[in-house]
Amino acid sequence: VAPIGSYSHSSKSILSYSKAPTVYKVRKGDTLYSISWRYNWDYKTLAKINNIRPPYHIYIGQKLYFKSSKIKWTRTTSSKKEIKYSKKKSSKKKRVKKTVATTSFSNQSLTWRWPTKGKVVSTYSKRATGRNGIDIAGRTGQKVVAAASGKVVYSGNGLPRYGNLLIIKHNDVYLSAYAYNKKLLVKDGQRVKSGQVIALMGRTGSTQRDKLHFEIRRHGKPIDPMRFLPKR
Repeated sequence: VAPIGSYSHSSKSILSYSKAPTVYKVRKGDTLYSISWRYNWDYKTLAKINNIRPPYHIYIGQKLYFKSSKIKWTRTTSSKKEIKYSKKKSSKKKRVKKTVATTSFSNQSLTWRWPTKGKVVSTYSKRATGRNGIDIAGRTGQKVVAAASGKVVYSGNGLPRYGNLLIIKHNDVYLSAYAYNKKLLVKDGQRVKSGQVIALMGRTGSTQRDKLHFEIRRHGKPIDPMRFLPKR
């Protein structure tokens, strides 16, 4: 049995991604963000296909489709008066959304910091399987902090090969993830500040090495965290 906050894996299969199914049935502990992360998808794309609006609530047993052709869109008939009112209302919403997008899509307001102390023992690689982020060596129980301010959108251990995992949404573009934790100190839906302690470092099952696996994703796709973290 692997220690708390760890898991067993082969070096070749570590953090590899399964092909997205045609239909996914929501399980206990799932969030739209964790499901998207599992299949290397952008959560906004998955939400759009399934007609799910912010704040992206889903429920156990709900079927999520990964192909838009599987969704049956329905329209309700209404009188001319109601149509005019509806158009007026939606145009206001569009203006509001545009204002929010202008501020939240920018990466200029994000100041990234290292999520923990230690030596980088594995770097990001676009081509190598499973190297979607970096691994930082440390010791069990070592503090793990939020790399930037944001909102926790997943806190749990339901994703294979990630152990105890946290996913933080920083804005509409960027997400960060913290895996292999011994203990999670923040909950789903909680807002966190940059530098706030969010977890305690754990250990991987096969290598028996204390470390943090850290990822940054842009529009659902893994990118090199070293491009954003300050030099040290």
